[in-house]
Amino acid sequence: MARVLLVEDDPAVQKGVTLALRRRGHEVEVAASGETGLLALERYRPDLVLLDLMLPQMSGLEVCRRIRESKQVPIIILSARGDEIDVVVGLEAGADDYIIKPAGGELIEARMKAVLRRVAPAQDTEDAARGPAGPERHGDLSVDRTTLMVAKHGSELALAPSELKLLLFLTAAPGQVYSRQQLLEQVWEHSFYGDVRLVDACVMRLRAKIEDDSRSPVYVQTVRGFGYRFGPL
Repeated sequence: MARVLLVEDDPAVQKGVTLALRRRGHEVEVAASGETGLLALERYRPDLVLLDLMLPQMSGLEVCRRIRESKQVPIIILSARGDEIDVVVGLEAGADDYIIKPAGGELIEARMKAVLRRVAPAQDTEDAARGPAGPERHGDLSVDRTTLMVAKHGSELALAPSELKLLLFLTAAPGQVYSRQQLLEQVWEHSFYGDVRLVDACVMRLRAKIEDDSRSPVYVQTVRGFGYRFGPL
């Protein structure tokens, strides 16, 4: 069961989400503002953060960005703001998933499990787990599936859970082209209309970390009209 930090200022949502998760065996710590959420993150050391966007004083987006400056804890945005631009901005800020309120306990639980599986080596997909022992070399990149360490030019990269899972999946079959829907189902383990934005936002963040020039990617290549593949071939 997971230790969850819920950063949410609405008392009704706090109560509903907390009860739903505790009934499923999770531990839940609640913070009612971005500032107290960041303090609780250091003290509580959660396995996952559920983060509202509309917080007093410091916005949820700013909280997400600050967390990503130093930590790779999984973040799921839980917000009533469901416009496409809100979803995209939230994902680009570093969130691993985005749930639109109102959302029931079963949906939140399913999304949490999917995100947490991305950070558990034993729970990686079969394709991503398959491969030789020790680091793999892909040009300037080194990928170790056992330790989950990724390095470029010998320097370790800090990848968020979704970024790491996506890279592991793509590097398991270099040159194989995957549609956004296929990546959504294999890496995020869920699918419904609109969620392909998760893939595009994650690709953008991953490119910023592994490419010399994210505008001319060498590793995560776009196949126009279809999806993505991993190079260099």
